[in-house]
Amino acid sequence: MPIYFRNTPVKQPFLFDSIGYDWYQDPMSRPKGYPHFHYLQTEQGAGKIKIQGTCRTLNPGEGLLMAPFLPHSYESASKEEWRTCFFSLTGTLEGSIGTLLNNRPIIPVDKELGSLLHREIVRIAGAYAHLPAGTKALSVDCYSLLMHFVNGGYGNDLEKETLYKRYVEPVLKQIDADYAAELTIQELSSRVYVTPQYLSRLFRRFLGCSAYEYLTTYRINKAKELLLVESSLEIQEIAIRTGFSDTSHFIAMFKKASGLTPGEFRRTNG
Repeated sequence: MPIYFRNTPVKQPFLFDSIGYDWYQDPMSRPKGYPHFHYLQTEQGAGKIKIQGTCRTLNPGEGLLMAPFLPHSYESASKEEWRTCFFSLTGTLEGSIGTLLNNRPIIPVDKELGSLLHREIVRIAGAYAHLPAGTKALSVDCYSLLMHFVNGGYGNDLEKETLYKRYVEPVLKQIDADYAAELTIQELSSRVYVTPQYLSRLFRRFLGCSAYEYLTTYRINKAKELLLVESSLEIQEIAIRTGFSDTSHFIAMFKKASGLTPGEFRRTNG
């Protein structure tokens, strides 16, 4: 049961916060989601995941990558033990992972890709026994795994959703381009000709959070990048660059999201 949990500061662009295989999977409930991108795959038995108002079964070889802060729960769906392999992602460029994945909140994996990912997870987890936790080689492995999802590992669920394509996707692109500006949900909703309330309902339906929660989380993730990559930038400048006109408000929102102030986050992970 080789399992690794990161115990070193985050200094690489992409890094595993955890990785492991042959794990006896207990039931799990996360009403506020997980703080990092999290992948779960069945090795033995079967699992049942409740996420975004649907229930998905993971049979042997099948997996699911979940975005941060997406409420979910899972449990065994068979009489035999449910054993899984998994990994979660962090890094100084963690905030860019959503963009790499086209802002898809969940990415299902079929057995063909699952077989490849399982081999890689076993190999990489074994490497942690012989390499320092912060080595660049492991960061490269992390990036390599991530690219399997970028290059088509996801399904086309949202591509078939007319409401997502018409209203949500344009707003995601607008946030990606203009998050540093003084964007409001009122302005974003007006650009797709719907009310703020309706836009947030669509966000909750497809992404598991309101439009405001998504915008705030996106900005906080960008702030984390700047805190670690641009070590000379003052907190006030980082607030401005990520769309927060009030530094006190930025600090409060950052601490609410991460449990640390921006300064504490920089000292802990820098």
